[in-house]
Amino acid sequence: MQFIDLHAQQARIRARIDARIAAVLDHGDYIMGPELRELERALAAFSGVGHALGCANGTDALQLAMMALGPGARDAVFCPGFTFAATAEAVALCGAVPVFVDVREDSFNIDPDSLERAIEAARAQGLVPRGIIPVDLFGLPADYDRLEAIAAREALWILADSAQGYGASYKGRRCGSIGTIATTSFFPAKPLGCYGDGGAVFTDDDDLAAAMASLRVHGKGTDKYDNLRIGLNSRLDTLQAAILLEKLAIYEEEIDRRQVVARRYADALEGAVAIPRVPEGCVSVWAQYTLTARDNAQRERIRTALQAAGIPSAIYYPRPLHLQTAYADFPRDPRGLETAERLADRALSLPMHPYLDAADQEKIVSAVLQGARE
Repeated sequence: MQFIDLHAQQARIRARIDARIAAVLDHGDYIMGPELRELERALAAFSGVGHALGCANGTDALQLAMMALGPGARDAVFCPGFTFAATAEAVALCGAVPVFVDVREDSFNIDPDSLERAIEAARAQGLVPRGIIPVDLFGLPADYDRLEAIAAREALWILADSAQGYGASYKGRRCGSIGTIATTSFFPAKPLGCYGDGGAVFTDDDDLAAAMASLRVHGKGTDKYDNLRIGLNSRLDTLQAAILLEKLAIYEEEIDRRQVVARRYADALEGAVAIPRVPEGCVSVWAQYTLTARDNAQRERIRTALQAAGIPSAIYYPRPLHLQTAYADFPRDPRGLETAERLADRALSLPMHPYLDAADQEKIVSAVLQGARE
């Protein structure tokens, strides 16, 4: 059994992908060719945003956004502690200060109450609050009503890290259209993934879009020998854009299929473990289906039962960012990040993809229930 079954999707659209790849091989425009421009138009339309720009990967997407927003050396940018390192990495690489915020147990996403405390703590340390990077973790949008209210009051920008949540919905808005800038990753395991590395940035701001378009090609101006700014080499390959076009064409249907899989899990596991909840008005793209055991011992029993049945599982994230060597000295919510630490000890992700059938899910559920009871 696959944790994320990319083969089933590929079998469905293989002929169309082969045709797209053949077209690229025929015209030979391998870097930022016509398929990239087609993809960017399609992504902008799908997201409901003015500008979508492809780039080399999801980490670069965050880096490009940070470079365009331009925080300074004493500027504080607030990030959840329970996420992948790329979120905070982009802040530190731009010379700003990542400030770690706790998350909510019911959503795994940034906790607005913890954010309020972290803002005051950062200001007390002589930092200038500048921006927030919420992460749409496991495919679920963050609490943008609360976050946008805080951002408006504090004059902060929002950089929405939707590497896992692209295509999800928050009260009628697509992830990808929320925030001053939004970013995503097309890493193969993501809900909308290519067959290599890839990413994108999204914005309605014409000036920010122009800056990021320049920054992804070494800061170029009118041509590659006219550099207006110091940038990156972060171009999305034409072949990956071609593949993404065919994946995007079926993405809406796959999002619907993910809801079916998630409902089957919820119906079967309710009461045995803490299951993920989707707030009213939101749609998750279920990048991961992540349950929370009552303690580490129960999680290990469930993992063992799954392994004995030949079923893969994954732990995201076994060590929160504020406890990792590279990030241990950065500021944080003065009350600590207790929820992030507890989730690191108890969260467990099960196989999740649009092509997971009921029979395989029954096997997964049976093993989870066995482990939960022991």
